[in-house]
Amino acid sequence: MSEASKQVVQKPVDFRGGGFAPQSKTWVGFLVFVLLIGFIEFGTRVGFITSLTLPKPSDVFATFVDLWKSGLLWKHLIPSISRLIIGAAMGASIGIGVGVLIGLFSLVRAGLVPLVAAIFPIPKIALLPLFVIWFGIDEPSKYALIAFGTFTPTVVATYGAVDNVDRSLIRMGQSFSLSWFSIVTKIVLPGAMPGILSGLRISLAIAIILLVAAEMLGAEYGIGAYILEAGSLYDLERLFVGVTILSILGVSVSAVIGMFENKFLDWRT
Repeated sequence: MSEASKQVVQKPVDFRGGGFAPQSKTWVGFLVFVLLIGFIEFGTRVGFITSLTLPKPSDVFATFVDLWKSGLLWKHLIPSISRLIIGAAMGASIGIGVGVLIGLFSLVRAGLVPLVAAIFPIPKIALLPLFVIWFGIDEPSKYALIAFGTFTPTVVATYGAVDNVDRSLIRMGQSFSLSWFSIVTKIVLPGAMPGILSGLRISLAIAIILLVAAEMLGAEYGIGAYILEAGSLYDLERLFVGVTILSILGVSVSAVIGMFENKFLDWRT
């Protein structure tokens, strides 16, 4: 290979957003967050942002500290996290299993894809009264709602990811006389994993939304119940504390998915 060819091969690929050579710049997101909070704090103190619209971030932080010191934070947070973990784990695990079966077997696809297409557009929050009738107002109805809301987008993302696995890789495995099981476990599932994890990000975000909706109906403790109580009293500081906790919960879930991506998708680097 000539020297000119080597230079062409070794030249870094320029791509908008760094898609082919991503770099970690977490400080940028943190800086944007700090500037936004600083702008809101300045606006509420000066007066061009009314206190009826947004509370002072410093007051929200003080309310959060009071919630922490009183011990109510964990009384609300622990039930929410347990409901989210149990419900989302049920829905995601079943959804991944069904999605893989749909992607691999034509008979399963023919039978279940129309069913999934029929239930996918249904607003899951609208089914909350039905789940209460079926499972009662206690924990099972909340688990069922979160699981059902997580299930459908996970199924769609999973069988779409299985469908999008490069067929040439499957043909290559067949040319090396790999068994069907080996092709599935060594080619199809690893190739579908990026799409499955991307689908889980969306599914878990939906699970948090449904968690709040479920806790607003018949829950004594939980972030949703806390937000509902603060909203009914028009206590903006407490309301924004609840919203902030949900935001942190969403970022934490995304970080967990990122850890799985680093573990199972290191072959992409």
